[in-house]
Amino acid sequence: MRRSLFACVALVAATMAAPAFAALSDSDQSIVKQANDYLDQVHTLKAHFVQNAADGSQSEGTIYLDRPGKLRLDYDPPSPIQVITKDNTLVYYDKSLQQVSYVDIDQTLAGVLVQPHVDLNGKDLQVTGVVHQPDTDRVTVVKRGDPSQGKITLVFTEKPFQLRQWQVVDAQGQPTQVTLYDAQTGLSLDNELFVFHDPRPAPGTKPLR
Repeated sequence: MRRSLFACVALVAATMAAPAFAALSDSDQSIVKQANDYLDQVHTLKAHFVQNAADGSQSEGTIYLDRPGKLRLDYDPPSPIQVITKDNTLVYYDKSLQQVSYVDIDQTLAGVLVQPHVDLNGKDLQVTGVVHQPDTDRVTVVKRGDPSQGKITLVFTEKPFQLRQWQVVDAQGQPTQVTLYDAQTGLSLDNELFVFHDPRPAPGTKPLR
């Protein structure tokens, strides 16, 4: 579960040489621009999501996005996972283990979703492929200069043009797919959603009985 969750929003870096990628055609560049423009104008989002992991497991939950910088994933029971991103830090909380992990957002691909200005083929990110299919466009992105972190493919519907799904392949080649349903944009989201309150007892305190 932990690996599949991090594959959804973050990928752990490994060391390998950066491959060369083919130049984008004019048609590809047009799709990338459309994707950039769409993601740039989505400041807040709330949606139900379904996540399919490489091992065949499926989980569901609710995603909240407030750009720039804020992301929250609440997994429905029986999954014990919660993820909150704020102030350049991704917090991964396993309720069943009472375990909290902190990851620098710059070490992940979560920045694709939360960066202030989206440029999928700019200074930090590089588009490695664009696929046009009936009713959908797929844009695959890696971190520029460090594709060993893995790749994320953003899947957009055409009419209307909007983000419907993302697929991540991690450094070990394990795929995870997240599909959005009933997405709402332009909402007013409470900032408290993106504040992590550590429920674990402070060191040296005795648990309540």
